[in-house]
Amino acid sequence: MQRSQQRAETPPGHVVVIGGGIAGLAAAHRLVATGVRVTLLEATDRLGGKLMTGEIAGVQVDLGAESMLARRPEAVALAEAVGLADRLQPPATATASLWTRDALRPMPKGHVMGVPGDPAVLGEVLSPEGLARIAEERDLTPTPVGEDVAVGAYVADRLGREVVDRLVEPLLGGVYAGDAYRISMRAAVPQLFEAVKEGGPLLEAVGRIQERAAARQQTGPVFQGIAGGIGTLPAAVGDAVRAGGGEIRTETPVLGLTRTETGWAVRTDTGVITADGIVLATPAWSAGTLLAAESPAASAELSGVEYASMALVTLAFRRTDIERYETLRGRSGFLVPPVDGHTIKASTFSSNKWQWVADAAPDLFVLRTSVGRYGEEDHLHREDGELVAVSLRDLAAATGLTARPVDTEVTRWIGGLPQYPVGHLARVARIRDEVAKLPALRVCGAVYDGVGIPACIASAHRAADEIASEIIATPTLVRGTGSEAGQ
Repeated sequence: MQRSQQRAETPPGHVVVIGGGIAGLAAAHRLVATGVRVTLLEATDRLGGKLMTGEIAGVQVDLGAESMLARRPEAVALAEAVGLADRLQPPATATASLWTRDALRPMPKGHVMGVPGDPAVLGEVLSPEGLARIAEERDLTPTPVGEDVAVGAYVADRLGREVVDRLVEPLLGGVYAGDAYRISMRAAVPQLFEAVKEGGPLLEAVGRIQERAAARQQTGPVFQGIAGGIGTLPAAVGDAVRAGGGEIRTETPVLGLTRTETGWAVRTDTGVITADGIVLATPAWSAGTLLAAESPAASAELSGVEYASMALVTLAFRRTDIERYETLRGRSGFLVPPVDGHTIKASTFSSNKWQWVADAAPDLFVLRTSVGRYGEEDHLHREDGELVAVSLRDLAAATGLTARPVDTEVTRWIGGLPQYPVGHLARVARIRDEVAKLPALRVCGAVYDGVGIPACIASAHRAADEIASEIIATPTLVRGTGSEAGQ
């Protein structure tokens, strides 16, 4: 029998994907397309992780992530691949504001994650002293960045703390719920890191980034949502995985991983599943626990990853009760610099931002606030009613809104966002180097290459492709049967 015939008759490998967030789902979706047999295990009773929909006043809304970057292809392509192309919808308005210095002020344009290219656009946000400090940059000696540097520390050194406190901090905080003075520039704003390494004033570095972006002539929306909510994406991907022959089990926590002579043994509370390969798509603390026996070095690195927690407070008002508030018209919402001392860190006016929300509830006005940053998580221990009350108090101070909501919903994301401090990418490289020493096991998710949906999907595709290549390229590998003992 010819070698090609032998390989064709060899049973496909069996890969177990651990974790049913968007990264695990994307990995499973990628793997079933290769012909590999897939079993996805999720500890909770639902798929999607931080992508979740729910109801408020009878209307379906996102209670987690609400949009995905469209300038990267991975998330939009996955949505299209699972049948959601006709439901992709850009924001109806992207007119955001900053609530700072006791007023809602237009978000300045022409910045890179809050770092300005032209100080002339900052007059409403910064004080005269802050603007004067920016003007001093050309006379400063160069600030070395080395292998990595904190975004806030570098920008404050070049342009002054006010730029960081009133622009960089709220924007980075909206993505990472972190502290700009700790967050890695190399990991969080890589294009800025590469530009400042070229030398010259920071303002010129931002200008070069903008020139290069203009030269690429990217068109189309920067962000996309999905009618019905981004939270509908996980179920669609899950359906596609099942349609491709994959198996998905919820409420199936993994208790341990053990290498065997033929692959891996995955221990659950109902038995042991044998697998040829593993994709570990769980938060760092869970991945670290599961790898403790087989890769103590990777486990130790994963255990060092810190997380921030946050809460989302979703509020529904009668539209007739809010029509008189000019501050709510036309805006997609606002960000709040921590330096101003308020509790909420942002608010999204969902009925303005998403046409599908407005269409689904024409008599309601839905908005949401977010509470909680790294190191400031005491607020999350408050009762739901207290979080609603503090949100309403801050909304009143920011917009004048005094109407009472007809319904509220509080969603807590405990340990929801991994932090990317200086040196994070070096940590990720060490984790991957150690994991690569294990046969047919890879990691993916928000810990590694970015917390956004496209970045999570990209890391999942990388893990899936490497696992599939390893299994397919090893014809002598004894295929696991995918059997389960103990049932």
